[in-house]
Amino acid sequence: MAGLDLLTMKQVAELLHVSKAHACNLAGGRVRGCDPLPSVHMGRRVLVRRESLIRWIEATERSTVGQATERK
Repeated sequence: MAGLDLLTMKQVAELLHVSKAHACNLAGGRVRGCDPLPSVHMGRRVLVRRESLIRWIEATERSTVGQATERK
């Protein structure tokens, strides 16, 4: 699988500028107002494809912009 770039929760947290615990909560779908971060669970290890993270950020950004527009 060429180009398969997997990130650890620590790496995801660093990229998002959040704590590792918050990144784990995002992957577990435990953050209100955010869709779950697509992830792969291997036992206790949770990994996220870089491409999936980018798409998730873009989708979250679009939904946040839409919510802000609705409030006005």
